[in-house]
Amino acid sequence: MNKLKSMFVKLTPEKRLYQLDKPVIAITGGIATGKSSVTEILRSKGFKIIDADKLVKGIYQTLEAVDFVKRNIPEAYSDEGINFKTLRELFFKSPEIKKKIEDFIYPNLKEAFLKEALSLPQQDFYIYDVPLLFERGIDSKVDLVVVVYAPRETQIQRVIERDQCSMELAKKILDEQMDIEVKRSKANFIIKNQGSKKELAVEVDQLLLELMN
Repeated sequence: MNKLKSMFVKLTPEKRLYQLDKPVIAITGGIATGKSSVTEILRSKGFKIIDADKLVKGIYQTLEAVDFVKRNIPEAYSDEGINFKTLRELFFKSPEIKKKIEDFIYPNLKEAFLKEALSLPQQDFYIYDVPLLFERGIDSKVDLVVVVYAPRETQIQRVIERDQCSMELAKKILDEQMDIEVKRSKANFIIKNQGSKKELAVEVDQLLLELMN
């Protein structure tokens, strides 16, 4: 079993995210830098990942979330339920709606995280895929920060291709996040994702050699 080198266990539980008793490796980056590709590689090697986006999606599946959207953001609700495409667009276009959503989601995120963490007893550390690590100010509450990096121009093109959206919206989404170059400067480790999947796998292997016994 992979074990994190002791030099990378930097925090006590009292100072760690949610007062966790195991070290936390945060994987972050910007939209379309390739975090999902990195975590896919890690999962293929047997690592367990807690994915913030999946936790949020789980919260949105609750009746409480459906009722919240219906009452507070009716434009994103229909008889079929939540229209996530509309909700996403409104989130990035309206600061008021963004705040409403964040005020609803984040208090529920801790419970969702801890529930997921209980299912990972065999791993002596947590790997947390969390896109807004720096924006939410929780980078100081994790033991290590790994930034998955791709230049802004690459991010924009990937968002346009992936989401079939305009360049204007792609840039707006990126502008809502901390600039990737700033995130890169704050990282303990960097995984570059500018080439092929094979090259990315090599980057991940090099990181694991650094981190694990």
